[in-house]
Amino acid sequence: MKVTGYRSLVTTHDWGRPVGDVNGIVQSGVTEVPILLLETDSGLTGVGLGQHTDIARVFPAVEGKDPRSVTAIYDAMLSQVFKSGHAGATFGAIAAVDMALWDLKAKMAGEPLWRTLGAADSFVPGYASGLCYGLSDSEFSSHYQSWADRGFSSAKIKGGSDLGRDIERLLTAREIMSANSPRPAMMLDVNESWNAKQAIRHLHEIEEKLDLTWIEEPVRRWDAEGLARVSASGRAAVASGENLTGLDQYAPLFAAGALDVVQAGSVWGITHFMRVAMAALSRNLPVSPVGFDANPIAHAAAALPNMIGIEVQDFGWPTGLNVDQRIENGGIMLGEAPGLGIEVDESALAAPADGWGVTGGPHRRARQAGLQLAVLNRKQS
Repeated sequence: MKVTGYRSLVTTHDWGRPVGDVNGIVQSGVTEVPILLLETDSGLTGVGLGQHTDIARVFPAVEGKDPRSVTAIYDAMLSQVFKSGHAGATFGAIAAVDMALWDLKAKMAGEPLWRTLGAADSFVPGYASGLCYGLSDSEFSSHYQSWADRGFSSAKIKGGSDLGRDIERLLTAREIMSANSPRPAMMLDVNESWNAKQAIRHLHEIEEKLDLTWIEEPVRRWDAEGLARVSASGRAAVASGENLTGLDQYAPLFAAGALDVVQAGSVWGITHFMRVAMAALSRNLPVSPVGFDANPIAHAAAALPNMIGIEVQDFGWPTGLNVDQRIENGGIMLGEAPGLGIEVDESALAAPADGWGVTGGPHRRARQAGLQLAVLNRKQS
């Protein structure tokens, strides 16, 4: 079998609620989902998800190759763009191809990807993460109750501009999750909105009120020294890494002892996540993949010894995608469909909508995000 071509499609995910973080909120709750279909001369099609605007730059390294050589092809794609750089949109294209190749490899074997990767169990433990920054207090409580109703006993909330609000929401979520555990794991994600001194001061105040499992992205992703200072200052673990594109970008953070929980963005592909996980394992560190539409990285997470929980962001799927998995019992139950278990119904795909994918996106830095929150609070009062 050889790769012969590709097609790019797009659909939307209707979250049914505003979604976002301190950097910006998609009030409509409808986001764009790019789809890459990798075609072969056998008639099998591989499915990859995620932004891949730079696909033309990396495809020459893929065309005519046997999908079973996925890890070698991954390195060939990196080599293809070595001189001009592989970060950002280019790494996203590599990731989408990588997902599609793994999908094809497992389909060729006639088995789900989690089996191809060596997992013994199709259940992947997770934690609830509602992308909840734009929810009112009542919406927040109702939303996390829905996670508790599905057996989740740990939760991550979005914060970063109002510490009092963050603490109250952590306490609220802890109370809700206590229905499933006497000691629910609670995490706070501030999406790089603090500097090290702010993070240390805020973390101390939080830890006076509750036992925080981890503080996520307390400072900018490249601030190895700052992350290490935050880690040394409190009891909570420091989690980061979702925005690092390439294993090489983790090296200074590992060297500085900056990470207690090593994260990898699901939008960067399966091979990337597995390599990051092995680098973390060699340092006796746990790994946790960040959530993404249809949870394709869950198949790899099921096979890793140091995976402590995958971020689960929603119960539903993007329009036109049939996904063979269930969100239940506090995690993801993967199915038996070959490959990623994602089928694309092209006749049912939805038209793109404004959201994360629009020019500039909704992202704002901390000052503007604080103003947005102030407006949001006035509307709720």
